Formats: sequence, C-alpha cells, structure tokens
Amino acid sequence: MDTALRSQIEQLAVDNGADSVGFVKAQVFERARKALLERRDLGLASSMQFTYRNPERSTDPYQMLPSAKSIVAITFPYASSAGKNYEDYPGQGEGVVGRFARHDYYSDLRAILDEIAALLKSQGFKAVTSSDSNALVDREVAWAAGLGWFGKNSQLLTPGRGCWVVLGEVVTNADLVDVDPEPVADGCGSCSRCIELCPTDAIVDDGVIDARKCLAWIVQGPDPIPLEFREAVGTRIYGCDECIEVCPPSESGLQLGGNTSPSPYRDTADLFWILQVDDDQLLKEFGAWYIPKRNPDFLRRTALVCLGNSAVEKDIRTPLVLEKYLSSDNSMLVGHAVWATKRLGLDRLLDSASFDGSVESVAYELSAEVDPRLADA
Repeated sequence: MDTALRSQIEQLAVDNGADSVGFVKAQVFERARKALLERRDLGLASSMQFTYRNPERSTDPYQMLPSAKSIVAITFPYASSAGKNYEDYPGQGEGVVGRFARHDYYSDLRAILDEIAALLKSQGFKAVTSSDSNALVDREVAWAAGLGWFGKNSQLLTPGRGCWVVLGEVVTNADLVDVDPEPVADGCGSCSRCIELCPTDAIVDDGVIDARKCLAWIVQGPDPIPLEFREAVGTRIYGCDECIEVCPPSESGLQLGGNTSPSPYRDTADLFWILQVDDDQLLKEFGAWYIPKRNPDFLRRTALVCLGNSAVEKDIRTPLVLEKYLSSDNSMLVGHAVWATKRLGLDRLLDSASFDGSVESVAYELSAEVDPRLADA
C-alpha cells in the first residue's frame, strides 16, 4: 500500500473542502446489486433509472477501470441556508428547492475528484471519477469505505454531519488499501422519525424507499404527478428534504453549515417565471437539475402543481398563466392545469376551456375526477 500517496490524497481532498475521505478495495458490490435488483423487480424504483438501469454495471467498478485496485470515496457537505427548511417559506408563487440543489454542489465535488485523479495520473496511475451517475452506487461505496451508516431513510448518514453530504469516488489502479475499513456503527437506534413523518409514507421498510410515493422523485421524474400526492407536493419544485430535516443526526449536522461559493444560492424559484418563459431560458437557468429527456415541460408540470398549492388565487398573473396551459396542446400540462385551477377555486376559467381532441387520453386520466367534462374529451 502506498501510504504516502494515500496521505497526499487525504490532504488534497480536505484542503479543497471535502468533509471526509475513505478508501476501499475495488470489488463488485454484491450487497447493493442484490438490493437494486430486488427493489426494481418489486416496482419500488418506479421509472427511476440511475443505478437501477443496469445494476450489473453500477455495482462493478471494473467496468469503469478493468485494472482497478482501490476506490477513494469523498463526502462533501451541502447544508446551505442554515435554519431554513420547507416550512420556513411562505409559498406565494415561489417553489421551494431542496437543499442539495440550491447550489451545484456536485460541480464542487467533481472538482475535488478531478484533482485527486490528476494527482494519481501524475504518479503514473490510472484514475476514473464518478458522482451522481449511472456508473457506480455512491452510497454503497461510501459505506464500504467506512464514511457512514445507512439510515432508515435509505440515506448515508455520516458522523457529525448526518445526511447533509453529496458523494463521489475515484476508481484507480493505485494500491491504497491493505484491509477494508470496518463499517461505521448504526447511529439511528430506535429512532423512526423519518418513517413516521414522511408526507407520503414512502419509507416502506428500514432503508427501503418506494419511489412511486417519494416526493423527491415524483416532482422530478418523467411521469404525471399522481392525483393522490399533489397536495402533499405542496410548493416543492425540486427535491424533498423532509426525511432529512427530521433526522436527529442531520439536525445536528445542519448547524455546522455547508460550503459556500461565490455563485448565488437558490432557495426558491419563481413559479410564474417558470410557466411563462421558453425552453431555452428554462434549460439555461435550471440546467444543473435533472430534467427528464431535457424537456422543460416536466418542470412546468411540477410548477403547475406548486402553483395550485400556493396562495396566488388573487394574483393578477394567475388566471393568465392558467388559461395559457388550459389551452395547451400538451395533454399532460392541460391535466395539471385543470387540477391547479380547481385547487385555487378558479373554476370560472374552465368554462371557456375547450379540451379538444389533443388532450383526450392523459387529460382524462389525470383530471376526470376534478372536471367530469373531460370524460368526453
């Protein structure tokens, strides 16, 4: 094992803002592979792809680097806007952004990973980085590297910081590990606050999330937002931190704050702006977010639900925006606009809506319960 190089990597990571650094031997992560396959077969992944797309690949670092010997795992803290959680925002025309997306923390993390990879390459080794991608299961690697334990909310919790970290790794053929570290002891104990306080009961077992109910996935995934969860979405435009906010170790970790950057933080997003500008402007503004197929209509879909849950019925912009989407040729957006219109008590806007043949299938599926006229569309 190259202890000198290992020490250099640790110092480099910490100097650049990493919260913790761990090392584990390159290996196929069989435990994670089994869990991914089982949960996918049970339908718990919903339409989520990421590491579910190909578990055989995303649990095998040798597919990233056939000569791999070691993996360097990094945690990077991201708890911004200390003291402000979802309930702290009034929700009048603003969509709340999950803490992890208030700044592009993954960009900051990847810069550290790239620095480590460059150091390794300068010493004649090969190195490949991965973070928040289909390539490798970040949480499992960090757990195996001794950086944290799995909470009942399925997140990796780290000592002192809780869940407020983003994760990434460098796979290398450098020999940096003699013996894999011991797992970090469970710090949850009998606490089950994340399970009890999840708004949609999405945590179906210790460490098991049903993505079909998870608001974090529902608001950013490629499917229509189910009627039964639209009120629970509230004004969450991207992400949901509820199971982290209520977690005692994470509550403590939040007080430590996170990394700051010269670039601005975005706690909220203007729903009216989202619903009025064109595709190019939306992708330019929110390009760091996961938007299915890079199609901004999925962001508009979520914004319509947030608008319906926001106290904007008396805002003069509200009927103009809703009328625009009630007349859309996109059936998904029409369906969500009908729901938002009903939710805000602006039923009069539906009287002039045509609901022509362009919206017949999805609009009926989404909105027949709130507007029976759609059954004949």
